[in-house]
Amino acid sequence: MDRRPGPVKDAQMTRWTTCDLKTLLAKASPLRSGDQLAGLAAESAEESVRARMALADQPLKRFLAEPVIPYERDEVTRLICDSHDATAFAPLSHMTVGDFRDWILSDDADGAALAAAAPGITPEMAAAVSKIMRNQDLMLAASKVRCVTRFRSTVGLSGRLSSRLQPNHPTDDAAGIMASIVDGLRLGAGDAVIGVNPATDNLAALGDLTDLLAEVIDRYAIPTQACVLTHVTSTIELIAQGRPVDLVFQSIAGTEGANAAFGVDLALLREARDAALSLGRNPASGQVMYFETGQGTALSSGAHHGADQQTLEARAYGVARAFAPFLVNTVVGFIGPEYLFDGRQIIRAGLEDHFCGKLLGLPMGCDVCYTNHCEADQDDMDVLLTLLGAAGVNFVMGVPGADDVMLNYQSTSFHDIQYARRLLNLRPAPEFEAWLEDRGLTDAAGRLVSGTDALPRLEPSR
Repeated sequence: MDRRPGPVKDAQMTRWTTCDLKTLLAKASPLRSGDQLAGLAAESAEESVRARMALADQPLKRFLAEPVIPYERDEVTRLICDSHDATAFAPLSHMTVGDFRDWILSDDADGAALAAAAPGITPEMAAAVSKIMRNQDLMLAASKVRCVTRFRSTVGLSGRLSSRLQPNHPTDDAAGIMASIVDGLRLGAGDAVIGVNPATDNLAALGDLTDLLAEVIDRYAIPTQACVLTHVTSTIELIAQGRPVDLVFQSIAGTEGANAAFGVDLALLREARDAALSLGRNPASGQVMYFETGQGTALSSGAHHGADQQTLEARAYGVARAFAPFLVNTVVGFIGPEYLFDGRQIIRAGLEDHFCGKLLGLPMGCDVCYTNHCEADQDDMDVLLTLLGAAGVNFVMGVPGADDVMLNYQSTSFHDIQYARRLLNLRPAPEFEAWLEDRGLTDAAGRLVSGTDALPRLEPSR
């Protein structure tokens, strides 16, 4: 029997081979509700597979010649094109997307080789190769890359898993925030950052929160960093007041229009970084920026230009790496089921985001999370947390009870961090690990000590 594809199927393959890159990337993307909402997704599994086959045959050089969003219309595109390192790209320049995948997964592509190639890899190249990878490919490749950053603690070393202690409170009550901080520290969380999402944008209140976090870190000599996750313009004002700002936070996206919806552009981010550097609080590395991203942000603001959400997420990493950040994380399931419908889509997106960020040279973390109206639960988050831990994620979130009472979404708890460290034989940042033992919170083997009173009662100064 002749099993060769008939003329209709041959015509379909020709169609995907010759279509524009933006369409090809969208059709090749694993299924997610956001792309369906935008009318960009493949209409069948067969169509998706054929698009991936065609994508695998595309030369990497094509991504330099054919931007997903035109150069003259978007400053993110201009940043990506103008900062591209042709020397780093040269060893890859003969490859197709499929060749690129094979090389990334080969023994020749160790951590040093991938780091050397990173400046020559554009976000669209990273997105493209991720679309033809299985989950195990994404994990194995990401596990090779160590993107280490340094402030008071060192985050991203091999064999380590750090966490952001997230002590949010619905009214920014200082006592409530302090209670969560004590709870997290006792359970070994907070070595990446103690980061509060404020409920208010009142500048005086933001200043009080900034002072409070700095006071706790200073009083107990905690080798970590603080961040009040307010808008970058507010942080610039706090810096002008001389407040002790460690890290400047901002949510970012992969298009100029989506960033405008966040109230930022590249010039403002440069201004913020310069302001933070002027304080001299991290002279060792100058890494003072903390960025958060998430698939679907450009579509949610009507600024996606007909591009799929995962490709645009990778472009957000192109923005991040221009500012030498200390931390970057994807808040993977935060926007809701309109963009990532269920646990399966969230898990896939988290692995994609982590891989693409690491491939581009970023210190990637992940907020392993979902909203309460999403078809997901904590078992799904257990799976993603475990997979990311095995893949070498730099940090995850530590939220009291995994339930953020201010932002009203579900994340990972302090106990979840302990689970991942024990299962995968991972430890906190070395400076923080030594501090935990010195305070009597852990023993010499790194195990938590129950019933300890090592931390005295913490009371807010205001």
